[in-house]
Amino acid sequence: MGKRAFILGGTGQIGRSVGLRLLREGWTVTYASRRGNLPDNARSFGANAVSLDRDQCGALARAIGDGADAVIDAVAFDGKHADQLLEIEHNVGQFVVVSSSSVYRDHIGRTLDEARENGFPDLPEYMTEDQPTVEPGPDTYSTRKVALERRLLDHANRQVTILRPAAIHGIHSTHPREWWFVKRMLDEREAIPLCFNGRSRFHTTAVSNIAEVTARALERPETRILNVADPSALPVLEIGALIAQAMEWEGRLIPIDMGDPRFGSPVGWTPWSVPAPFTLSTEAAQRIGYTASMDYSQSVKEICAWLKQSAGADWRMQFPVLAQYNFPLFDYDAEDQFFRA
Repeated sequence: MGKRAFILGGTGQIGRSVGLRLLREGWTVTYASRRGNLPDNARSFGANAVSLDRDQCGALARAIGDGADAVIDAVAFDGKHADQLLEIEHNVGQFVVVSSSSVYRDHIGRTLDEARENGFPDLPEYMTEDQPTVEPGPDTYSTRKVALERRLLDHANRQVTILRPAAIHGIHSTHPREWWFVKRMLDEREAIPLCFNGRSRFHTTAVSNIAEVTARALERPETRILNVADPSALPVLEIGALIAQAMEWEGRLIPIDMGDPRFGSPVGWTPWSVPAPFTLSTEAAQRIGYTASMDYSQSVKEICAWLKQSAGADWRMQFPVLAQYNFPLFDYDAEDQFFRA
């Protein structure tokens, strides 16, 4: 009998990709989600699916049954979720848990979560896993992720791999940053402004690269933290050009000097816009055999084709995480006013 994997958040963007990768490598995979659906790409492999509300007392233990060689948690967000995993560890061989690179802070404590209030953090390029993080707590997305990490790393008796991706991309996302460009192109905007002169570099992470790191980590069980990122951190201007090519859009991408959304409307401010590079080193992942399976230019065509299907629908319902951004994503009036000035 092959090794058994149990994926929490199995029908989400990360869970789908990780599950398919493991199925292709001969694992038996169970996808756990609230609806208990089986992804289409898993049906031909004879995969399993279970319905799970992890916040119901004892639900995770019942769902995992007689155990698994590996539990991959793509949707853990805080210390409470870590405790749920610790409750079943006697029945688990090892854990792979997805965290976030947003946990990193600079030397005076500035973070991505609070950049608008406190200024963008002064971080080194190609940060390693040794870069200091925020303290654990309930206040922000990043502090909750650190609480998750610390709880597992300090208390688990099984080996735990913590993954820290950056700006995740791929199909089946509730947070497709590409929609910022794609919607403008579908709306036949003739010009798209890009703040910071289009030079912003916020490292991207293909969902297939998360799957690749997961597969390599499962081959070499160990307790560790690994950054996950694409081979290169592209500037926004290049990301926009790749999307324009995939969309066959013939308008203009216009770099502009503006860049701070705290002052007036954030014209040209994209979901990748940062005043200084935010980039990750993946040397630690490479030491366990990780080689990126995809870069941004290879995935963008599939993403754009998937996003085109959203034309005419309420994108806020389809992409609820993207809709929660704290600045207007599609302020065309402000853009038009800027171009007329």
